[in-house]
Amino acid sequence: MLRLSGGQVESLWDDVLPAEVRVLPEDLAALDELLSDPALLAPIAASWQSESLAHGRPTISMQTYVRLMVIKHRTGWGYETLMREVSDSLHLRRFCLIGLGERVPDESTVRKLTRRLGASVVNEITRVVIDKARREKRFRPRAARIDSTVVEADVRYPTDSGLAWDSARVLAREARKLLVKVGKDAGRIRDRSRAISRRVRAMTRTLGRRTGERKQQVLELTEQAGKLMQRSIREAKRLVVVARRRARGRGAQAKLRQIQKLEAIIERSERVAEQIRKRMRGEKITNRLISIFDPDARPIRKGKLGKPNEFGFVTQICEVTENTKTGARGLIVPTRRRRARQPDRGHTAARHGRGAPATRDPTAGGRARRRLQRRAERRGAGAVRSRADVHRGPPTARLAANPATPGPLPDRQRRSDQPPQTRVRAAPQQAQGPPGNASLDRMVDPHLQP
Repeated sequence: MLRLSGGQVESLWDDVLPAEVRVLPEDLAALDELLSDPALLAPIAASWQSESLAHGRPTISMQTYVRLMVIKHRTGWGYETLMREVSDSLHLRRFCLIGLGERVPDESTVRKLTRRLGASVVNEITRVVIDKARREKRFRPRAARIDSTVVEADVRYPTDSGLAWDSARVLAREARKLLVKVGKDAGRIRDRSRAISRRVRAMTRTLGRRTGERKQQVLELTEQAGKLMQRSIREAKRLVVVARRRARGRGAQAKLRQIQKLEAIIERSERVAEQIRKRMRGEKITNRLISIFDPDARPIRKGKLGKPNEFGFVTQICEVTENTKTGARGLIVPTRRRRARQPDRGHTAARHGRGAPATRDPTAGGRARRRLQRRAERRGAGAVRSRADVHRGPPTARLAANPATPGPLPDRQRRSDQPPQTRVRAAPQQAQGPPGNASLDRMVDPHLQP
């Protein structure tokens, strides 16, 4: 059951406290005034499932949860440290609307609630805060600072055998959940995770050997793990066909949701199997899957010597301010996350002395070339010259005005080390000063005349 607001915070114990303890500091008082708006909790109520709004065990107060997460973001504490510090501080207790006689929520409760709400609810709350600032504080954004950074995903270092082990284990687990809903006689998926884990341990022992055949042995063990995973995939597909026939009547929506989860794991497992097949054939693997649980994470090679490979996302951060002065503070709009693209490896390799930088095709399309093409299309011109020679054409107008001499000049003498048409000087020339103003040359000082 969703509980947006809590009970009474004030108690008899508050009258015993000194007056300065009952008053919040300036920064917490400003945040308390901002977070007291009930409209901030509207995104949470909208995202909550309708069947859980008035049934089940009541949640903690959403006002308390939002204030706890604000303190966590400001201080950078973990969940356990956050609960411990709030429990020991009178100011933080009053800010989080937790009475002196109440218990602070457990850290697992706050963590599970954060996982349930997700990042979309946080983005909606941020938009509500921005709209409130524009409406009440007359905040008008006139400048924006935009930057992109890489956020590392919470995944372990991916290997083909490790992905096969995860796929077999998750397929068996989701199949067991589906069998509870559709019946035990719908099918069976064997849990082959132990068989694959034996291959993984054998692979580790093989890599420890200093023999020339260890690479071939690792490939053979990886291929065996892939074949075991494909058996689980075929069994899961047969179970999905039978489960869809039985997804009728009471509880049909719950059955369909579980079927969709199993189908998603099947699709990711098939991608892992395809990656293993390409590796066996020696083909290039594009759009590599590095995690069964986080399919959007991508490998990123930034060229760091200590950590050359990272796995995560590219996040774009934008801050809007009222002016462009140095140090101007504003509001950070909800972040946008997209899949990371593979950067240019040549420049990072050359930076650390690992090879020559990658050469770029001068005729490749770019913003300037597209602009020239559009300009040529408007003027009805023909083909546009390549980007390499756009500004390197011959100066035809200057050459026509100053034509070259047909032959060597008669009064020129050349030595073997002099190029053609170089005037030979008879004597050393005196150094000339910088040219002055013409009006100053005409001025004559009577004191300097002879």
